[in-house]
Amino acid sequence: MIKVNLLPVKRKKKAKPLPTFIIATILVTVVICIIMAYLVFFFSSRLSERKDQFTKNERKISELKSQIKAVEDFENRNKMYKERNDIIEQLGKNKAVPVKVLSEISSVLSSGIWLQSLSVSGGNVSMEGYGYTNSEIVAYIDNLKASPLFTDVYLQESKSMEKEKISFYMFKMTCKIKV
Repeated sequence: MIKVNLLPVKRKKKAKPLPTFIIATILVTVVICIIMAYLVFFFSSRLSERKDQFTKNERKISELKSQIKAVEDFENRNKMYKERNDIIEQLGKNKAVPVKVLSEISSVLSSGIWLQSLSVSGGNVSMEGYGYTNSEIVAYIDNLKASPLFTDVYLQESKSMEKEKISFYMFKMTCKIKV
């Protein structure tokens, strides 16, 4: 005999497989999260490298600025030294000029001429003096013109004067010193 059970039996339902769309979405989401994590790590490490490089460059710039300032200070000191050295050399060259001028003036001075004042300003010489005759003054001027130390000898004034019944000539003249 055959037995037939007509009572309803509760059977377990088979689990339905997840649709492939959901699985694909989950996989894509996981892959995107992994890629995003990698990019965050990659860019944060590059950013920290760039920050380190930036701070190194800033330090180097400040060192170079201090070196540039030191070079500029050296150049200024060197320029000032050269200017002072040039002045000292010029003074050394010019210290013999007044001696030469006085020596030359006195060597060409004739016996009938005497000088009252002599001034040297730069390369110009001004003289005032007296002579017994006008021809002695002219001879003195000619001697100065013949001198290798003087140029542009110019008699500005010569006038007759008398003092205590002695007649003489007062003269003013200028000339330039050859350099």
